[in-house]
Amino acid sequence: MFEDWMKFAFSAAVLGFEAQQVAAMRIMRMATGDHSENQRMVSEKLEAFIDAGQGAALAAAKGHAMPAIASGVLRTYRKRVRQNARRLRR
Repeated sequence: MFEDWMKFAFSAAVLGFEAQQVAAMRIMRMATGDHSENQRMVSEKLEAFIDAGQGAALAAAKGHAMPAIASGVLRTYRKRVRQNARRLRR
């Protein structure tokens, strides 16, 4: 169980690093006058929150252990952050 939480902590740290990179790229876009990113950012956060919550609720209902549920939530967020990073790098 401890190993599961350590993997979770590492994944959370990586998510934090990736999210900082995306935030920096978004700020650079906004600084150039592209304000379309503002609305997109808010709507994407809401969608990711809903998806992660639904996934967590489903996993909990199926009886999964807490580390598995938490890791599933992080996977959802990391997937969204990576998609944003790819889009913003273009």
